[in-house]
Amino acid sequence: MRNEVVLEIEPLTQAAFAEFGDVIETEDREFFMINGGSTRRYHKLATTEVDDGSRVIINIFEATPLKYPLHIAMLEKHPKGSQAFFPLQCNNYLVVVAPRSNSPCVGGIRAFYAKGTQGVNYHAGVWHHPVLALSDRAQFLVVDREGEGGNCDEHFFSAQTKVVLALDGLNISQ
Repeated sequence: MRNEVVLEIEPLTQAAFAEFGDVIETEDREFFMINGGSTRRYHKLATTEVDDGSRVIINIFEATPLKYPLHIAMLEKHPKGSQAFFPLQCNNYLVVVAPRSNSPCVGGIRAFYAKGTQGVNYHAGVWHHPVLALSDRAQFLVVDREGEGGNCDEHFFSAQTKVVLALDGLNISQ
């Protein structure tokens, strides 16, 4: 018996994403003025998490769009630290996540449409799909963990489980 789930793509909001991590954006966020009043500081939009003996590192990932509709064959999680992505070229992108657990529950998988002005910070242990760019050579600033021990668990769904992400009706214009 085959189990098929078609994901509905939701707008990325603080409230909808709270279970999975932080939305990094300035829209509707509090700020205070610094640098003699010339700069708005949007303070603590996300908090990094790393285990003992690890350090926070900053990377740039360059991604290419995948083919849609996309069969979600796997999700990954980072149990020893959070992982944040922020688009550098203001390109919109997709986010697919599932709650923390030993293995992702198909019924708990959610998909979000992120505007190019929004970043995400996955909490440690949250299942997510690798970066889902919607434009060619999309670059993301990535804040990640570096340290001893493996920090990427992958879960591959069985052939009987089909999770589909389609762009039907989604306006992906920048």
